[in-house]
Amino acid sequence: HTSKTGEEMVSLKEYVARMKEGQKDIYIITGESRAAVAASPFVETLRKRDLEVLYMVDPIDEYVVQQLKDFDGHKLKNCSKEGLDFDQTEDEKKKAEEQKAAYEGLCKLCKEVLSDKVEKVQVGQRLTESPCALVTGEYGWSANMERIMKAQALRDTSTMGYMAAKK
Repeated sequence: HTSKTGEEMVSLKEYVARMKEGQKDIYIITGESRAAVAASPFVETLRKRDLEVLYMVDPIDEYVVQQLKDFDGHKLKNCSKEGLDFDQTEDEKKKAEEQKAAYEGLCKLCKEVLSDKVEKVQVGQRLTESPCALVTGEYGWSANMERIMKAQALRDTSTMGYMAAKK
């Protein structure tokens, strides 16, 4: 399923064939249900830019995405993880720098208050309507993967702290 197909299932090959001109990455989001990922703040900018997002809502998708890094020369980019960058115009770059400077004090204060609960606090470009989002590190578990692992009946809790995503 994708942000543009609704109920219809889509293959990676079909997705790549429909990609916008100049789009380099395959955008994905994993979650518990289609409704949850469709309403996620992580896809706001992608929707605004009219980019299609693959909804991966089956628990096995989390495991597959960790191993499948690219398809047909296009990297798979998880919208809920660090490293989601967009091509920006000069005006957008200038506005982003101004926002970063304007909110630097607030970011420092949030980091002080949250201390070791977050790795860093920064102004980002992935949100358009939501005030903030917790983004997981590029190489850690996604929030959905943490949910899946916590639900495992015979899980090994000794690795939970090590593998838990940095936010």
